Amino acid sequence: MIKAATLLAAEEGANPLIPHTYELVVGIFSFAVVVFVVGRMLVPRIQKTLAERTDAIEGGIRRAEEAQAEAQALQKRYSEQLEEARRDAARLREEAREQAAQIKAELREEAQAEARRLVEAAHAQIEADRQAAFAQLRTEIGRLSTDLAGRIVGESLEDEVRQSRIVDRFLDELESSNVQAVR
Repeated sequence: MIKAATLLAAEEGANPLIPHTYELVVGIFSFAVVVFVVGRMLVPRIQKTLAERTDAIEGGIRRAEEAQAEAQALQKRYSEQLEEARRDAARLREEAREQAAQIKAELREEAQAEARRLVEAAHAQIEADRQAAFAQLRTEIGRLSTDLAGRIVGESLEDEVRQSRIVDRFLDELESSNVQAVR
């Protein structure tokens, strides 16, 4: 079309830079139609799309800010709960230490009481054994003493009452001499 217009303009002897009147009218009419279509149909749709995108972006930003605020609140709450849990754990550890110390003291007291009971039982057993040994020794010493005295004196000390008196007197004298020697 440009070629035809150039040929036509060259034939007429007109300047090719200046359009003909009908071209000018068609161009202005075409421009007006394009401006009308773009202005009436496309611009509102573009503006609507831009408004929707703006709302979506602003809503996204608002939701992101709300989510961030909520996340910070949750983090603060979790930090507080964690700190409370740490305090509770420290308190429980301290209570456990106190209970352990108390149990240890109770066990120590029980062990000491058991040890005292065992020592007392051992002392009682030793005392009973000592008494039994003393009684057996006393009887044996008495028998040997009477045999020896009978041989020395030359008379029989077979009478048990007399023998018992002599042995008791002898042992009493022996004990009193031991007590004086220890002092």
